[in-house]
Amino acid sequence: MLLHVVPLDEWSADPELPYAPPSLASEGFVHCSPDEPAALTVADAHYRDVHGPLLVLVLDEAGLSAEVRWEGSEDRLFPHVYGPIERAAVTAVLEVRRDSDGRARELTPWI
Repeated sequence: MLLHVVPLDEWSADPELPYAPPSLASEGFVHCSPDEPAALTVADAHYRDVHGPLLVLVLDEAGLSAEVRWEGSEDRLFPHVYGPIERAAVTAVLEVRRDSDGRARELTPWI
């Protein structure tokens, strides 16, 4: 499973279309995380100032038509999806629970 951090507003913007975040246009891929600790680190580092719910999409790699490449440094690899994410590949949606300072603390099921 792959994990992708996304603000609720961005995820729900075009529910009839495959999900294509801004990074797909600007960098050519969708940033993902390999596990929950990495997703929380990403949420904390890049989304602390985002207002409203912050979600984590749990993706079944086998359900993606786009290529997935594991890239990064020798000691830490991250999955990158080189195309839009089909909504059928999303097996679960989790919410990032944040503390009063906006720090990501845990993932819980999104209702």
